[in-house]
Amino acid sequence: MPAATLTIDPAFTVAPVNRRTFGAFVEHMGRCVYTGIYEPGHATADEDGFRKDVLELTRELGASVVRYPGGNFVSGYRWEDGVGPRDERPRRLDLAWHSIETNEFGLDEFSRWCAKAGVEPMMAINLGTRGVPEALDLLEYANHPGGTTLSDLREQHGAAPYGIKLWCLGNELDGPWQVGHKTPTEYGRLAAETARAMRMIEPDLQLVACGSSSSKMPLFGTWERDVLRETYEYVEYISCHAYYGNEDGDTASFVASAVDMDHFIESVVATADHVGAELKSSKKIGISFDEWNVWYSDRSRCTDGPADQWEVAPRRIEDQYNVTDAVVVGNLLISLLRHSDRVGVACLAQLANVIAPIMTEPGGTAWRQTTFHPFAITSRLATGQVLRVETDSPTISTARYGAIPAVDAVATYDAGRLSIFATNRSTEAPVEITVDVSRSGVTTVDEAVVIHDEDLTATNTAADPDRVTAKPLDTRLADGKLTITLPAISWVAASLSTN
Repeated sequence: MPAATLTIDPAFTVAPVNRRTFGAFVEHMGRCVYTGIYEPGHATADEDGFRKDVLELTRELGASVVRYPGGNFVSGYRWEDGVGPRDERPRRLDLAWHSIETNEFGLDEFSRWCAKAGVEPMMAINLGTRGVPEALDLLEYANHPGGTTLSDLREQHGAAPYGIKLWCLGNELDGPWQVGHKTPTEYGRLAAETARAMRMIEPDLQLVACGSSSSKMPLFGTWERDVLRETYEYVEYISCHAYYGNEDGDTASFVASAVDMDHFIESVVATADHVGAELKSSKKIGISFDEWNVWYSDRSRCTDGPADQWEVAPRRIEDQYNVTDAVVVGNLLISLLRHSDRVGVACLAQLANVIAPIMTEPGGTAWRQTTFHPFAITSRLATGQVLRVETDSPTISTARYGAIPAVDAVATYDAGRLSIFATNRSTEAPVEITVDVSRSGVTTVDEAVVIHDEDLTATNTAADPDRVTAKPLDTRLADGKLTITLPAISWVAASLSTN
């Protein structure tokens, strides 16, 4: 059996674990909102129409921050449509997803939902069809304590200030599919003007500039450079978006998707640091990886259907995830944690129904997809400091990335508790991992679970919601060495302590 060794020392830290790494995303797309998180009349609905079964799963998932309301949707959105009496709100055509938006759920509802879910709101601003005045109006309505027209209007709607601190300055405006698509210079100037004006109201806001919508975009790299030349001193983060799928049956490359995420993050960091050097700034720009996931459905068909057919909450990209997808999601979380020195925010896209860890049926049940489990476990166990893990692993061959280590891992350490997250990316062979934990002083394995199944296509459904879960894994700890055997295509999490 191939063997790998991991060496861990609590003295070699990367950065503190950032709770915002475990963010999610709610967009007005498909059934994410309507019959997802919000369904008045459902058996579990509360007084606000929120599905309590989904709220419970959101808390179990460990989501820390939720980005809203888009996504492509935000580039044509009028935030005023989603506040005030529901029976007075307009119905609009949503050009992004070729559907009808009822505006029954808007900023007021989202803010109440966040409070009940125990998550921090991350608000996106429309810089596609709108600009500085509308952004300032939204900020005044959302956050100003009172005594102005818009803050008093919020009070009339029954709400105290929402206190939203994290804001996205638009979404994917490099994409020609985006309503209000812009060149990097056009967008950079608008984002900088918007950021400066918003800080005149609240200097301590944390702002995210739009990076490329994918590392495969023609302007990737130059877009980040040109945008940051305009916005560098006014924003804290620049965004990254990435989706991965099993293309052409190339499972080996798909399982190695975290190699691409690593390269993506490091490329954007290098670009940002280059701009900082040009500007002679000591400031470091962080990464907001605010859209990431596995995505199978044909993206060109996200808005399929007759041109004259406009529906409310049509089903869109409701991918059904299998065991392999869950392993990939676990490995992508390893990549995000490994880069905690620069990744300050990350959002799994999306939360419910739309390529999501939580699935629902209208009027019916809610259940956990396979990808729910690595996210929930990592969110629960990753605390304290992220540690650098020295890995000596056999390599595997992939068509897309060449030879890569079969084993990928990260660890965290928090006051005598060591958590280890690892994946075996080999599609063929199990790997025995020996982890040197002697420098951490841990003596007890409190928990060890694995995501793996002989049927790599196994999924969870409404009829069989627990077909795929994290299963207990046998380990051996002796003389400061932890031994774990990882099956082919598997993800493992282990928690050890000094008790």
